[in-house]
Amino acid sequence: MFGDTPIPSEIVRAKIKETDLPVIGSARIREIVKLVNNIEEASGQKFIRMEMGVPGLEPVSVATEAEIEALKRGVASKYANIEGIPELKNEIARFCKLFLDLDINPRCCLPTVGSMQGSMAAFMVANRNDHTKEGTLFLDPGFPVHKQQCKVLGHDYRTFDVYNYRGRKLKYKMEEYLKTGKVSSILYSNPNNPSWICFNEEELKIIGELATQYDVIVIEDLAYIGMDFRKDISIPGQPPFQATVAKYSKNFLLLISCSKTFSYAGQRIGMMIISEELFHRKYPDLLRYYASDMFGNAMIFGALYALSAGTCHSAQYGITAILKLANEGKLNIVDEVREYGERARILKKLFKKYGFSIVYDTDVDVPIADGFFFTISYPGFSGTELVERLLYYGISTVSLVITESEKTEGLRICVSQVSKDQFDLLESRLKTFREHHT
Repeated sequence: MFGDTPIPSEIVRAKIKETDLPVIGSARIREIVKLVNNIEEASGQKFIRMEMGVPGLEPVSVATEAEIEALKRGVASKYANIEGIPELKNEIARFCKLFLDLDINPRCCLPTVGSMQGSMAAFMVANRNDHTKEGTLFLDPGFPVHKQQCKVLGHDYRTFDVYNYRGRKLKYKMEEYLKTGKVSSILYSNPNNPSWICFNEEELKIIGELATQYDVIVIEDLAYIGMDFRKDISIPGQPPFQATVAKYSKNFLLLISCSKTFSYAGQRIGMMIISEELFHRKYPDLLRYYASDMFGNAMIFGALYALSAGTCHSAQYGITAILKLANEGKLNIVDEVREYGERARILKKLFKKYGFSIVYDTDVDVPIADGFFFTISYPGFSGTELVERLLYYGISTVSLVITESEKTEGLRICVSQVSKDQFDLLESRLKTFREHHT
């Protein structure tokens, strides 16, 4: 350590030791959260929290008001149908038409206990529809917990970092895995967590056509729908629309989080949209696990029933209210979260000013967008080393190693918890870090 650090080094070392983790820089997101909470408590110093994708904006008031009214009507004493309340299903279908330009049957629109439950259920059905296949192909880097879900379920998975396989290169790289006949599903996020790269129409067409050719289900994670701020999708029914693989294949299952774009993370509610063709398709091998061989029934009455028997009743009314306003053009879903892009722009500038570099810096041939995440590195450090070193400077992050990135020198930065009144403090800490490591 060079000189005094903003957080007393003896406290940081002691709290790291208490974790019993062999390499703190390889810790998972929630492990870093717990460690930083402990350091803050022991030191009395607040961190610049960049490790976890917690929404940093207030929820839309119409949602909380609708949920309160639902609770006053007594919905807390009643089970909601597993497949969701009719009002929500209808608004999800309208949302798909108006913001993704997709014709979706409301029957195929399901609420989930957050997108995390949605992906778990998707793996439980999509990866069990053919006994000759083994699991998921992840187009990484990606959210680490998706791999953890596969491990918990006993599913195999394959993965590669897409950064060097953009455009037409993506087709040939994906076919290396799909030709084995062992892949049952493909999962990626768009925009991407953690790199914030965004697949373009050419790439989505490649993914969709390969999914059809090799009879694989695409699980498209739209946790950050509308948050590629280079393209404004906020006007319902008018292009541009959210880019989606659903334009290029019928083998799709979309996951839309209500946590980020709708700032409704605490109520643990998300949306699953299944193509009508996939919903009604019959897979005899599903009978090994479920009472029905129809994909949609296996999902609802097999996976979702077994996991939670439905989604929070009142929260469904809250999200229904948001979607209704958005669908009617009375709520601009992009303006609600554009603040994240502005924070990213400022934070990138600060990090670069003090010697850091952006790791995933381009989106094919254009600069990466400003959004919820970006990635950084610092000369002379691996990502795992940098995670630990920054703790002494009151900055918490996670390593790209845990995202299956090949950029092992990098860290993921989440902008959501960094408020404007912390910018000066962050600059001061980065300046000290630079002085100690030049």
